[in-house]
Amino acid sequence: MRIVPVLDLLGSQVVRGVAGRRDQYRPLQTRLIEGSDPVSVATAIRGAFGLSQFYVADLDAILSGTPNWSILQALCDDRFSLLVDAGIRRSQDAGPIFDSGVDQVVAGLETLESPRELAELVRRYGPGRIVFSLDLRDGEILSNGSAWPHRKPLEVAKCAFEAGCTQLIVLDIARVGTRGGVPTLGLCEQIRRPFPTVTILTGGGVRGIEDLRTLDRAGIDGVLIASALHDGTITPSDLAAIGERPV
Repeated sequence: MRIVPVLDLLGSQVVRGVAGRRDQYRPLQTRLIEGSDPVSVATAIRGAFGLSQFYVADLDAILSGTPNWSILQALCDDRFSLLVDAGIRRSQDAGPIFDSGVDQVVAGLETLESPRELAELVRRYGPGRIVFSLDLRDGEILSNGSAWPHRKPLEVAKCAFEAGCTQLIVLDIARVGTRGGVPTLGLCEQIRRPFPTVTILTGGGVRGIEDLRTLDRAGIDGVLIASALHDGTITPSDLAAIGERPV
């Protein structure tokens, strides 16, 4: 199982995400380093945990349409592998993100206009470079308007696979940073049964090593983590115990 550290960017800093209340996000405080500079935080995580693949939620792009281009470029130049959610709405929005050196672009349900745009993304860039994010809040889908024909999470996931996606993030933003457990496990298992070859990542609410072991036993391919790494509730030895392979 992969561990994918999260960088939430807001105001060109790494912020601490809590329960999806973005107006309350504050600059990150971490036991790893002083400050919240994105490249420095990523470098500290790589040094401590041996992890080089990061999920970047560019909240400046998601909320105001202004991506942090210089930060994405600097991370790519420093040989980090990035999976980036920059709030794309249409398929053409992905081009400039890939041009910055990003490996994979997230097509998030929260912002993407329609399944048609998702299918066009997969056609243009291939299923290996596009990851669909099934965005939830308290178990309910978080979608951009009425263009998505389904309102139940499992149906939306099936719609994404019909569009050609082979990689899926299942994320309930109401649990991000809460350390209240991962509520999406059951949904991930529901998705896995009819789609055994799909790559599934989840996150939000990870408390510690026991949550990781539960997700690993359930066959989850990867977990997005932020707070537990910065607070020390998950350690390098914990990742070694579950067989995490640095990426």
